[in-house]
Amino acid sequence: MTDPTARAARLLWQHWTTGTKLDALPADLRPAGRAQGYAVQAQLPAACGRAVRGWKIAATSTVGQAHIGVGGPLAGRLLHGQVGEDGAVFSLAGNGMRVAEPEFVFRFGADLPPRARPYTVPEVLAAVAALHTGLELPDSRFADFVHAGEAQLLADDACAHQFVLGPAAPEAWRGLDLSTHAVHAQVAGAGGRHYTRSGSGAAVLGDPRVALAWLVNELSALGVTLAAGQFVTTGTCMVPLELEPGDRVLADYGVLGTASVSVTA
Repeated sequence: MTDPTARAARLLWQHWTTGTKLDALPADLRPAGRAQGYAVQAQLPAACGRAVRGWKIAATSTVGQAHIGVGGPLAGRLLHGQVGEDGAVFSLAGNGMRVAEPEFVFRFGADLPPRARPYTVPEVLAAVAALHTGLELPDSRFADFVHAGEAQLLADDACAHQFVLGPAAPEAWRGLDLSTHAVHAQVAGAGGRHYTRSGSGAAVLGDPRVALAWLVNELSALGVTLAAGQFVTTGTCMVPLELEPGDRVLADYGVLGTASVSVTA
């Protein structure tokens, strides 16, 4: 009989591709805890035949954690085919969340394999090749993701969906305090729709670099190598930006650059 984690992953991917929603995974496929949730998620690349381009962190603020009923951050995979370049156009079809999240993104130039001793922030940053701007458009395969529970949300790839990897920032980013670095976003759409919002790196576990080290150590504990060439997007640095079809989002990171995405129906 097929491994239930593989069956759960295939079911989630089916709903991902059709844009349909689950009330919950069937009882015989439902993960019982955090470890089982990650085990289902680990089967997603095989279920869809897509490689892992990078990693994401969900729920990097206490407000975000309370909103979806989890006790801490969640790690997820960003898959090939779900990642676009700056200025990408994505469809909102089937997307129940309909938000964009400006994020600090780190691309790795060296592997960080699992080990018993936790990685420190300086060790992790030494393996980073570049900082990028980015925008995540998350979604869940669960109709009521707020009450799906931590294990099912992990199985559901920590609400990963679509992502824009923006340009690399100037190397001077290494000398900046990212915890206080401001990000300003504007959303413009049809009929004169327009609003702005701001945030900073402090929204991301207090500092995007701290969040990055958390992700590396979370993968290490799971026996997973963060590989050279992969990137990590560290979580939204502001209240998520509500989207409507026809909107264009521009996130301005000041000296670090910008990232943009447009959405259609």
